[in-house]
Amino acid sequence: MKSITKTKIKTKSKMIALLLTAAMAFALLAGCGATETTTTTSDTPVSEPTEPDVQPEPAEADEPVAEDSGAEPVTLRLFTNLPDRQNGQGLIEQMIVDEYMAENPHVTIAVEALDDESYKTKFKAYAMDGMPDVVNIWGQPSFLDEVLDAGVLAELNEADYESYGFIPGSMEGFKKDGKLYGLPRNTDIMAFYYNEKMFIDNGWTVPATYAELLELAGTIHDAGFVPVAMDGGEGWPMAIYLTDLLLKLNGDVANISKEAINNADFSNPVFAEAVQLLIDADNAGLFQTGYDSQDYGTAMSLFTNGQAAMFYMGSWEASMALNQDIPEEIRTNIRAFFMPVVEGGQGLATDIAAWNGGGYGVSASSEVKEEAIKFLNYMYLPEKLSKYGWENGVGMSAQDQSEFMTGEETELQKIFINIINQATNTSGTPINDNGSSLLKTTIESNIQSVSNGSMTIEDFLATLVEACAP
Repeated sequence: MKSITKTKIKTKSKMIALLLTAAMAFALLAGCGATETTTTTSDTPVSEPTEPDVQPEPAEADEPVAEDSGAEPVTLRLFTNLPDRQNGQGLIEQMIVDEYMAENPHVTIAVEALDDESYKTKFKAYAMDGMPDVVNIWGQPSFLDEVLDAGVLAELNEADYESYGFIPGSMEGFKKDGKLYGLPRNTDIMAFYYNEKMFIDNGWTVPATYAELLELAGTIHDAGFVPVAMDGGEGWPMAIYLTDLLLKLNGDVANISKEAINNADFSNPVFAEAVQLLIDADNAGLFQTGYDSQDYGTAMSLFTNGQAAMFYMGSWEASMALNQDIPEEIRTNIRAFFMPVVEGGQGLATDIAAWNGGGYGVSASSEVKEEAIKFLNYMYLPEKLSKYGWENGVGMSAQDQSEFMTGEETELQKIFINIINQATNTSGTPINDNGSSLLKTTIESNIQSVSNGSMTIEDFLATLVEACAP
């Protein structure tokens, strides 16, 4: 939503190069002055599934609507992991759905939207019984390898997207044997969001090293706040945290992870060192009490309600700065910094956890496949997903967004652009998604236990070896 080789490392360099171009374009615009806007929000996963078949709202009366061509009525089923249709990526997706139906009156798009975990569970059921026409997918081995082996996705014509501005290399995770089966939506970057006003009011400084981060945890606790809100119950954010630490320790994650996974051998001492740093975070009280069983919504709520000073999450939540449901004093003061360097580690402050994640594909068994691909291609027109996403502060696209920059971006958008501008290396696919679905499940279901001390480092790494063994 792909194996890491030397070619893949070159791909990462190409990604940075193109994003650098976007960043330089932004820098020129920013010189004209910038103001922070306050409108929409981000897609927030929820702990309970939302009602499926969200009915799209009708187009406004004064919107141009294409005349009925007399074409036969078509119903498309869109299955998505974006249940919040009023904010963030879910809002963008729904805007495009509504516009497509307005321009194609013979088409009805029925949306079924579930939170991430419920989505993935039902996706497996659909893979057995018949997939909806257009679906969210992840271009990562842990998700896509089995999906492609099962033949449930339709092949796409890569030449159709030559003018769509995709970042070089961003499509690679959606291919098999050189054939394209999906399109990437995001360039994901992991960060510590923090409340700048809270930091200033309490005299706290953004940590430059990991040791400073852990020391700051005690200071924040003493002030009566949670240092970092962490979604530990679902496992994957902590696995990305571990990936972040591996990058700061080793300066490379892609090669050592793939080598360990392919050889079922995690004896490289850097893995144990990274896990120990995660344990150190628990020992320092960096995360909230009960983090190892709490979900995304709980962690985010701690931060957006002012109970936590920081929140570890991806760039897709940058639109918190525009979320009018968040108190103004908090949303206008949300900033971000990236995993600090580890003293003695080889990774630089400008080496960041970044990868191309979620996207969309079309069902191979769709009875309206032609219309489904037409809708997919419409979604990815640069003036749709990419433009709307940028205007609403919804993270970073897998397409070049430089032409949509106005100089009036939010402070969070500027921060993410600046870190890309300075990036010297990226992690690539996080370790939990770089192997089989069994490895993913193993990491995400055991990382809580090793972090809180109820499992030893040796036993944790042994479970990874077992999950990779042929």
